[in-house]
Amino acid sequence: MEQMMQVTVATLLPENSSTSSPFGPSTAPVSAEWDLITTTILPPCIFILSLSGLLFNTFVLAVFLIHKDRLTVAEIYLSNLALADFLLLCGLPFWAMSLLNNFDWPYGDALCKLVNSIILINFYTSIYTLVMISIDRYLALVKTMTAGWLRRTLYAKVACFVLWILGLLLSVPAMIHRQTIFNEENELTYCILNYDHGSFSKLTHQILLNLVGFILPVLIIVFSSGNIIRSLAQRRENMGFQDINDTKATVLVYSVTALFLLCWGPFQIFTFLDTLCDIQVLDEELWSHTLDIGTQVSAYIAVLNSTLNPLLYVFSGQYFRRKVSAIYRRNRNQRRGSDMTIYQRSVVSTYINRTDQIKAVVIQTFKQFFHDT
Repeated sequence: MEQMMQVTVATLLPENSSTSSPFGPSTAPVSAEWDLITTTILPPCIFILSLSGLLFNTFVLAVFLIHKDRLTVAEIYLSNLALADFLLLCGLPFWAMSLLNNFDWPYGDALCKLVNSIILINFYTSIYTLVMISIDRYLALVKTMTAGWLRRTLYAKVACFVLWILGLLLSVPAMIHRQTIFNEENELTYCILNYDHGSFSKLTHQILLNLVGFILPVLIIVFSSGNIIRSLAQRRENMGFQDINDTKATVLVYSVTALFLLCWGPFQIFTFLDTLCDIQVLDEELWSHTLDIGTQVSAYIAVLNSTLNPLLYVFSGQYFRRKVSAIYRRNRNQRRGSDMTIYQRSVVSTYINRTDQIKAVVIQTFKQFFHDT
């Protein structure tokens, strides 16, 4: 077979299809030990990861939606990040069920394309949302006087919309090549990226993933962060104090960005190594097993980012905690007000009833008095 399909061992990796050894219809690149891990250990972990992440991100989105105050620019971007994470986690149960069924995909070609494209859309949307957050911090702390007019909520909402369109467009190539393939030998249907061996489309896609999806946004974030740190240091030297609110908001941004880099960085490295194998800089046969396992592990570390982000909002986000406290106090006061209203109505009703009874007794007494006289 001259052109062999590249099949990813993990159904959830739309970005990197050659990390497994290419195989024909009758071979499988999975060892007995790895098969035990993927069918016994990973599925329950994925279900727990998905459920907890969905609950956390739902909580974050609910806080932003329920709170009556107008969202700030930074909060609009953070809510956009939470929405992207929520959508990614919605696809995890499909991947877990596929692992349980020995990588069988019974959900059809449409869901194969949709579910496995969500990870790419989430990746691009998340990284460029972090870029916009860094730029917003840069404008707020470095260009306060000259570019403050750019920090408008309308612009932030438009930027979020553009980011979703960008993520969708960048995921189109993977969506096109993602297909369901039926293996007659074991009668299983696989959801795979159907790239020809040494495909230029695959090579272009991976270079785009590394450059546009990682290196370029990281450079922008590093530039913004460096200028922010320098500006805060100069402000502290000149004025002798530092705004604690600006510091805490900046710490939250840095924490979210650092978590993203730690979670997605390993996957980007293995994607780059796979590209080196495709252009024959590295020996593909020698690196094949390492890339199989490395891409598996790094992929799960990557999606872990979507579950951990909401925890950062809670522990590092001062304003987020204030919103939660305000919602709690408001609901508690409403319940108290409702209870007081019920009590007051009860008192008034009792008073009226007793007054009517007293009136009836008095009238009856007067009637009896005049009748006797």
